[in-house]
Amino acid sequence: MNREYDVLIAGTGAAGLYAALRFPENVSVLLISKRELSLSNSSLAQGGVAAVLDTINDDYQLHIQDTLTAGKNKNNLAAVEVLVKEGPSDVLKLKELGVDFDLLENGEMQKTLEAGHSRHRIVHHKDSTGRAITEKLIETVKSRPNIDIYENTLLYKLEKCENGFLAGLLTESEGSCVTAAHYCILASGGIGRVYQYTTNSAIATGDGITFAHMLGADIKHLSWIQFHPTAFAAENDRERFLISEAVRGEGAYLLNCEGKRFAHKYDERGELAPRDVVSNAIMLESIATNSEKFYLDITHKDPEFIRERFPMIYKKCLEENIDITKDHIPVFPCQHYLMGGIDVDLNARTTVDRLYAAGECSHTGVHGANRLASNSLLEALVFSRRAADDILKRMQTDNNQPFGDHRTEDELSGRQLPHGYRTEIRRLMQECHFVIKKPEAVPANLERAKEILRDLTEGGYEINRDFVEARSLATVAVIVLEEVMKENDTE
Repeated sequence: MNREYDVLIAGTGAAGLYAALRFPENVSVLLISKRELSLSNSSLAQGGVAAVLDTINDDYQLHIQDTLTAGKNKNNLAAVEVLVKEGPSDVLKLKELGVDFDLLENGEMQKTLEAGHSRHRIVHHKDSTGRAITEKLIETVKSRPNIDIYENTLLYKLEKCENGFLAGLLTESEGSCVTAAHYCILASGGIGRVYQYTTNSAIATGDGITFAHMLGADIKHLSWIQFHPTAFAAENDRERFLISEAVRGEGAYLLNCEGKRFAHKYDERGELAPRDVVSNAIMLESIATNSEKFYLDITHKDPEFIRERFPMIYKKCLEENIDITKDHIPVFPCQHYLMGGIDVDLNARTTVDRLYAAGECSHTGVHGANRLASNSLLEALVFSRRAADDILKRMQTDNNQPFGDHRTEDELSGRQLPHGYRTEIRRLMQECHFVIKKPEAVPANLERAKEILRDLTEGGYEINRDFVEARSLATVAVIVLEEVMKENDTE
């Protein structure tokens, strides 16, 4: 591994990969992935990308208004306008790179409807849009000679220095090393693993947010967490696969334990209300029926259409002995997405010089208090591109001197981490900050999370992936619950 780069990018979802591709061959980039390149929340995204590509039947203002409505009008309007107006060109760039979007017979990209949208504007690849996008971006990134890619590489330290950052890395092939970069883009994804059940990938432990916090960056609205109403209700799996919003968009009914539709009782938009509204409806109906049994039913649609439109969901459900063309799909809300994160401006700059954040780990303000379906991939594209472009502008005037040889290898050995910290943190969060919040449980749970974090910080434990992830989860839990406490105190 080289010891010095122009740009370090932590994370290989859509944001990290797309940012890397913006840099020309004379800019050296180190792209690190905690696990394999293909493992990211982006690759799990099913529904698609929302973009106004048909200005005859749709317009920017409608997309902006849909985003504001879903976000409870707590969005950053300037960021929403950037997202909506610049996003279509990034979607077309993906098509140019070879992403295989579903097309109509006339060659135009097929557009579907999802909850909260007033128009058919979501372009997609079957029900595995995220995977189609990330696979093409990975293929393209691998062809660029200026980009070094390190998979299965743990970022365990990120420190500020005069010309940029020192990064401590643990690699499978070379062990530990310390490298340096003049700029850093954190594109490390969300915090799903801080909950017992999540649709997020296994790497979503809030590492980037934790490093930014340790560097003194502003973290904003970390308690604004979205719970998806229709995750597959697996019996044992902590990581639950998503039954896409698009299934309801194509006409699926949401049923209670008695096999009756109920969503319209809680909101006139019924099954097509925004995610937080539908999640709330399920939880209230659960209380009313004293049952956690809920189902999606799309069996009234043509079986061939279902298999063609949702091949991945069809296959995944078959593995659970559910044939979605004949059977009801068991669903229940679980953690899905983070609206808050590392606070950034319109160019993805954090409050720490030379540190940028993009994708789910960032807080651009576009989502407000609740994300509109299929705006997440769009945000990752738009603001990671802006981050890269801002860095390129700064490189023209910044005096980036070589780092020299002042880096030393870190001592990583120490005591073995106690078993069960991560499990306990997940229980604390699930108990007090799930769909219907329990403010009375927050103070005690916050105090326990602080105790765990103190021990992790001061305990002299061996630095490895288990330790880094436990520290991240504890940090995230403390920030979220402290935020909730402040909100409760001001109400």
